[in-house]
Formats: sequence, C-alpha cells, structure tokens
Amino acid sequence: MKICYTVFVLFFASFLVFSQAQKPDDFLSSDFHKERRALLRDKLPENSVAVFFSNPIRNRANDVNFKYHQDPNFYYLTGHRQPHGLLMIFSEEQTINGKTLDEVIFVRGRNALAELYDGGRISTNQAVTDLQFEVAFETPEFKNFLIDFSKYDQVLFYDFQDDVRETNEEGDLYDLMSQFKQKANYPDENKLDITPEPQKNNLNTTLLDKLLRPMRGIKTEEEMDLLRKAVKISALGQSEVMRAMEPGMSELEVQGMHEFIYKKYKAEYEGYPSIVGAGHNGCVLHYIDNYKPEIEDGELILMDLGAEYHGYTADVTRTIPVNGKFTKEQKAIYDLVYEAQEAGMAVAKAGVPFSAVFDTTLAVINEGLLKLGIVESLSEEDLIDPATGRHRYYPHGCCHHIGLDVHDLGEYGTLEENMVITIEPGIYIPEGSPCDEKWWDIPVRIEDDYLIKKEGVELLSHDAPRKSSEIEKLMKEESAFGQLNLPKLEEE
Repeated sequence: MKICYTVFVLFFASFLVFSQAQKPDDFLSSDFHKERRALLRDKLPENSVAVFFSNPIRNRANDVNFKYHQDPNFYYLTGHRQPHGLLMIFSEEQTINGKTLDEVIFVRGRNALAELYDGGRISTNQAVTDLQFEVAFETPEFKNFLIDFSKYDQVLFYDFQDDVRETNEEGDLYDLMSQFKQKANYPDENKLDITPEPQKNNLNTTLLDKLLRPMRGIKTEEEMDLLRKAVKISALGQSEVMRAMEPGMSELEVQGMHEFIYKKYKAEYEGYPSIVGAGHNGCVLHYIDNYKPEIEDGELILMDLGAEYHGYTADVTRTIPVNGKFTKEQKAIYDLVYEAQEAGMAVAKAGVPFSAVFDTTLAVINEGLLKLGIVESLSEEDLIDPATGRHRYYPHGCCHHIGLDVHDLGEYGTLEENMVITIEPGIYIPEGSPCDEKWWDIPVRIEDDYLIKKEGVELLSHDAPRKSSEIEKLMKEESAFGQLNLPKLEEE
C-alpha cells in the first residue's frame, strides 16, 4: 500500500508539472526576460555579479499563507513566478562547478508530496527550456555551489529586510539568504552603510536600483500590451460601478463590484489594496478598511483601484456622487480638480520635468481654492497645515510611474518617451477644516494613466468618464449588477 501511494504521489506531481503549462498565452515572452537580463548585464560594472532573491511567502494566519506574489525585479528578469528562487547575473563569463556561464538560476527543489497539495514546481529542465537559462540548479544545491564572492570587485544586491521565515524545507529562501550571507561575508549585525566613498568591502546594496530604474521606467511594446489591458479593465470597472451605484450600498460591496470585473476579465490580482471611501473616509488618502455598512445619500465616494494583469498594474481613481447628482459645492470642487488634471495633461510630454506637472496642477488648485473662498490667501499660513507640514487640501504629489509596481521603478527627473505615469490631483476637505462648513467632507481625486510621447500624452484610462456631466449621465444607465438578486441573510 505504501509503495502504491508513493507511486500515485509521484505520478500526480508529474501531472501537475505538466499541467502548469495550461496558462494564458499573453504573458511576457521568455525572450523579453532574457533580453532584460542581457541589458542589465551590459550595465554591470566590470568584474561584478548581481544577485536577486525571490519574494518571501507571506503568512496570513496559522498555516494559511497569502496568495504568492513574485518580487517584481525577479519576475522582470526571469519570468519565474514561484517562490524560493535565486538569480545571479555576471558581468563576464565564469567557470563555476565545471560549467561556463554568465547567469544562473536556482529554482525550488522538487517535492512530490508538497506538489500534490500546492501544485507543480518548475524543474531545472523547464528553467532551461521555458525560462531560457543555459544553467539551472535546484535551491538545495546552492549550499555547495562553489562561488567565491570575494574575487568580485562588486557584489550587487538589495539589502535584506529580515522578513523571511525559516521553514523545514531544504533550500528555502531563508536558507538561500543565510548561505549567501556566509559566502559573501555579509556583516549580519547591522545594515550595510554603502556610500560613494571607497568601500570597506565589495558588497553594494544601492547600485542595482540605479541600474534598474531607467530600464523599468521605459516600457517596451510587449509591456504596453499588458498595461493597456490592466488599465482598460480598471476603467471598465469604474464605469460599471458608476451605473450600479446607489445609496445604501456598503463600501465593501462597491469594492467587490470592481474586483469582480477584474476577475471577469482574467486579471489575477488587485495591484494594491482597494481604496473605497465614502464621505469623510475619502479624506483618508490610503483608506483601505472599506467598512462603512451604508453609504449615505448625498455623499461622494472616492474609488481608487487598479487591476493587475499578468504582473502589470493600473491605478485609476474616480470620485462620484452616490445618488448620481453632484451638489453645487461637490461639483465646484470636482470641476476644479478636473481643471487641474487637464492642465497637468497639457504640459506633460517628453523632455518636461516631472515637477512641472505637479506645479501646474498645484497652481490651478490654489487659485481655485482662493476663488471659492476656501482659503483667504495664497500665503503659507493659509495653505500649509502646521500639523502635517503638507498642503492643507492637496497634500500629495500628482504623478508616479506604474508597471510591475503601482509605484513603479523609474526616474523622476525628466519625463521620457514611453514612460507610463499617473496624473492624480486631489482636494480633500475633512470636517473641522478652517473654511465654511458647506465644504466639509468633500473628498475628490481624479487619477488617470498616461503614456508619455514626444509631443503630449496618450490617455490610457479613457473608458471611465472624467467630466462631472459625463459621470452624471452614465450613472443614469442600467447596470449588469442590477440583475443580481441575492437572498437576504436572516435577521438574528
């Protein structure tokens, strides 16, 4: 019986490995990842090695983990989406363990019983054929991997955050990091203090980010295909929720409608925790509780959500009146934010400083707040909140890169062609603000995603209305969610 069980486990695990090829056919190609590795290799200093670790598995509670999400840099360079991995890229060819190589990947060791529960693991042969690596090992082999890090002028890696759990699995991420630290003579007691001055050792934890930032900040056509899908799905979600919105819904219900749309279009994740804040909650910039059980008639609801499609995330925000009609004050603030966004769009193009877009939106908002009587002057005393040191009503920036992260790696000096950024001005007037009470608890943010071009920008999130009049018009339409009639829970 024991032999039969073992054979079954091995057979089933083999089946799972075979079946993992059944996936969407529009992921980034292995050629893309191989080309990214080659581009990074060309940027590496002479006689150096770049070391990357996969993301840790995050525990949710007890023996249940969160759904695994790969480290963006690791995915960018390999296409590998499974945990417990190690990548090394060398500036020149090396002879290690009898093999000539300029890159090597370590993938999680095979375990038939674990794969029966959790699914197939990629084999070293698949790492060679599917990920296009000439050399691949299983992670337990790193312990005896004969590499002398002291011979390199620089060993490049991201510093450790001490957030990896040790498990009973041989060659897990904890083991890989511990073994690397030992092999590289890592000063484990303190974080490395890497400065531009001559190094005390050859370990460098800052250069990789500088090398990857311009690479990830400029999107290729293959990346744009995925980003366009992520943005379109997110914008379609916003539009459908506008149709479905009505007083009495909960914030969680609104969140769920957005995320249902994402899954309907086969987006695997949300790019970040969904922000759905009605009334005062919309004035909390990163409000993610989404607990309010009944959204009230007359409130605004701020919805900042983004679908992640095959690793690439959108970031789209709309603020709408729950009952379908802006009040006079709500419309005044909304139209001011819209005007600021339009002004930011008008100046954005390749060659323009990032800061120019924010400065443009800020000038429009300041003048508008003054005209509406919300501030008495444009002095620092009236505009700056002494408690936070930020603008009292526009406390955040307006632009950031999106891509494999919602706040993606990229340069923030000058806009360049094929960057993808957000423009997201906002005004938030919480209760108790030093202005007329009629403005209190009005939060408005409008956020859209843009492809930077030589002359101007391409608005990617155009499927979600932006003008106040267009929003009110769309909210009069019937929603597919209106056909959903679930039984009520019995009252206790």
